[in-house]
Amino acid sequence: MSVSRHGVRLLALAAGLSTAAAASAAQPTWEGSVGAGALYAPDYQGSDDYEWRAWPSLDATYGNTFFVSVTDGIGWNLVREGKWRVAPFIGYTFGRDDTGDIRALDQVDGGATAGLRASYLDDTWHYSAAAETPFTGDLDGYRVKFAATHVARLGERAAFTVGPRFSYTSAAWTDDLFGVSAGESARSGIRAYDPNDGYFTLGADATLSYYLTRQWSVTGLVGVARLTGDAEDSPIVDDLGDATQWHAGAFINYHF
Repeated sequence: MSVSRHGVRLLALAAGLSTAAAASAAQPTWEGSVGAGALYAPDYQGSDDYEWRAWPSLDATYGNTFFVSVTDGIGWNLVREGKWRVAPFIGYTFGRDDTGDIRALDQVDGGATAGLRASYLDDTWHYSAAAETPFTGDLDGYRVKFAATHVARLGERAAFTVGPRFSYTSAAWTDDLFGVSAGESARSGIRAYDPNDGYFTLGADATLSYYLTRQWSVTGLVGVARLTGDAEDSPIVDDLGDATQWHAGAFINYHF
């Protein structure tokens, strides 16, 4: 389920652009969007089997200080200088279900993460860099992510976003998701594999949002990511799956 995270991040960004109300300088308020939709994405990261799944959407801020988001977690803008934001946050990362081609492998439980994100936002481009590490679940190590998003209005009712994504996942995290132990190999027939290094993910995402009213919008998204390094070389990907991971979806959102 982790593949879909990249598409949902753009959904939250596009949805947030349509918020019409501005927080009062004297009295901060909550503003943002909430909604739901469906995503078409691989069964697990590295799989070549795809499925539809329901997915929530939430992106809200309290004044210019606190935020809560399906994609960015729960955080506090500790630094607010001009167009710069620096925020510690608590997020969530998905693990891997024992399903389909890897049903004989151990399940890898996802968990909560602690991280730090730096963002720069101007009128047409949004940039962000984040580092996080899990503190619950079965994953260890760390992940670093970078993103750039171009934002364009298409008339009064539509908005378009597009941009590249880049991440590095550490060797320990890679081993938890893409390693195959001797015991798992004996049970499943999948060759044993012990990653030595981390891996990079290169990708891009795009969204198109249309605002039906001031409060309601619909958003479509599409994206692609490519696994590299020791993730791509894993038999979970190389023998059973695909290093190229696609995703698409559609959502409806209420803005407040």
